[in-house]
Amino acid sequence: MRLDKLNFHNVKLSKKLLIMYFFAVFIPIVLTNIIFYNMTIENVKKQQMQDSKLALQQITNNFGRIVDDAVGISSSLYTNSNINSFLEKDFKSDIDYIDDYNIYIRTFNQSSPINPSINSIRFFTENPTMIYSGGVYLITKEIEQLEWYKQVSLDRNTGPIIVHSPAGVNLRTFAVIRKLDYFNFNNMEKIVRIEINPANIKQIFENVTFKGDLYLLNDKGEIEYSTKKGLNWLDKPLKYNQISYPDSTVTINTNIKDRTYLDNWKVVGAISEKTMLETVYDSGRFIILLACINLLLPTVIIIIIARSFLMRLHRVLKHVKRMKNQDFEIIHGQEFNDEIGQLTIEYNRMSKKIKDLIQDVFLANIQKKDLEIKRNRAQLSALQSQINPHFLFNALETIRMRSVIKQEMETAKIIHNMAKIFRNSLTWGKDMVTVQAEVKLINSFLEIQKYRFGDKLDYKINLDEAAMNCMIPNMSFLPFIENASIHGIEPLAEDGKITINISLNNGLLTCMVMDNGAGMSIDKRNQLLSSLEKEEDIGENVGIKNVFYRLKLYYGNQFEFELESKENEGTRITIKIPEEVKEKYEKTKDKEKKLYFIK
Repeated sequence: MRLDKLNFHNVKLSKKLLIMYFFAVFIPIVLTNIIFYNMTIENVKKQQMQDSKLALQQITNNFGRIVDDAVGISSSLYTNSNINSFLEKDFKSDIDYIDDYNIYIRTFNQSSPINPSINSIRFFTENPTMIYSGGVYLITKEIEQLEWYKQVSLDRNTGPIIVHSPAGVNLRTFAVIRKLDYFNFNNMEKIVRIEINPANIKQIFENVTFKGDLYLLNDKGEIEYSTKKGLNWLDKPLKYNQISYPDSTVTINTNIKDRTYLDNWKVVGAISEKTMLETVYDSGRFIILLACINLLLPTVIIIIIARSFLMRLHRVLKHVKRMKNQDFEIIHGQEFNDEIGQLTIEYNRMSKKIKDLIQDVFLANIQKKDLEIKRNRAQLSALQSQINPHFLFNALETIRMRSVIKQEMETAKIIHNMAKIFRNSLTWGKDMVTVQAEVKLINSFLEIQKYRFGDKLDYKINLDEAAMNCMIPNMSFLPFIENASIHGIEPLAEDGKITINISLNNGLLTCMVMDNGAGMSIDKRNQLLSSLEKEEDIGENVGIKNVFYRLKLYYGNQFEFELESKENEGTRITIKIPEEVKEKYEKTKDKEKKLYFIK
């Protein structure tokens, strides 16, 4: 008969439990005790062997993990450019060294997670300008004569090495040593030495359920650690094959795998067969008693357990069926910690959550979205209101002074251009304008500056026809031209030039403003860029900061800004924003208006 024709899915759960008891508990226990009684002792013996192997594997894993922790720390230090730079830096004074020590070494120790398996971290360097304390040491001739230094100094040793390290009287531990040669700033030799806590090593070998002697052997077969008392392995190298045991001794060993720095290392356990059989004999005496208990108790327990969860499972099922009629009544009664109890708790939580979602969440989300929109609009309006039209006052002052001195009527044209700029600055309700309108405004401003500076200023505007109808935030480019003329060209004696290139390529609108003016130092440029990224208060550089923050609000991560400048050579600013043509923008605004009226 095929199993799928038995159709167990339609059998009640109580009957399934009874069938499972007879075929999975009762019958197997009877047959097992009758047929395999004589095999029990041998099986228990094998289990003892398996337990011993697991104990050795646990020691191997724990020891490897501790070494891995130390190697991992050495790797992070190996690729840490700040600490490598600190170890090779030429310090001019002790104060400089202490400041850098607190920044790099002390900060690293504080930021690194506390690892109880690490006893200490020491740095060795050839740098003569350092104060050698607090874990930093000079590589002296005495150190160069030490064996671990000779091993780590070999050219073929590019990774960490494991060496013995004295940890006290009659106690030794291990150290992970590595050359820090990933960075060579001043070609100085740097070494990190990470000492492993000897208490952790001792705990690994002594806190396992292994009833024999344990040995840690290196790739040469020498004993690196042992729990056997009276064995003189601390004073001189001692190989494991020099130790004699009776013929009845069982030897088990496990290799430390997947670690190149512990290649061919292994843990060996030696246990007498008599010790293993004591547990075997004790186990055999309980076989008959356990068989009787296993036959009697399951009958009683299965009835109690079945009654325990079947009644509560039926209650949960009844409430779940009510949910199809939108009845989300919770299940009352005492809460339990088993799976059915957790199922009941989760059902009550789900039922209450569904009610909350139906009643509150939709309305709350709508209100939250409305608040976010109002907040962004308020932030944008605040940035717009912060623009200080100082360039207007500079231009008006120029016109006034020129008119007083020369009494010229040609100032009429300049005043007309000034009126355009001033009128545009007062119409913030018009958030978006075309590039063509922005360029007209820029041209008016440059004519004013040309009038002010005379032959000292020359300018050129290159506008791509494809970019003319692109929409941009009002006065997005003008503050950069104003900044170039006032801070770049004004300090010059002659031959000042401003070039503006506006183009559209692959859906990206690019505006590049270049001048051959005074420029700025690298420190000043970096300071300006840092203040923009940190969104500091407006303060200085009003024009640049306002435009930068406005474009950030409009375009987010799609806005790109570059600033290149050299002192006494000039400045180049590049702005890149996504294309938004006039027709598409107007259609979007019309849709927004319709949606607003529908709401």
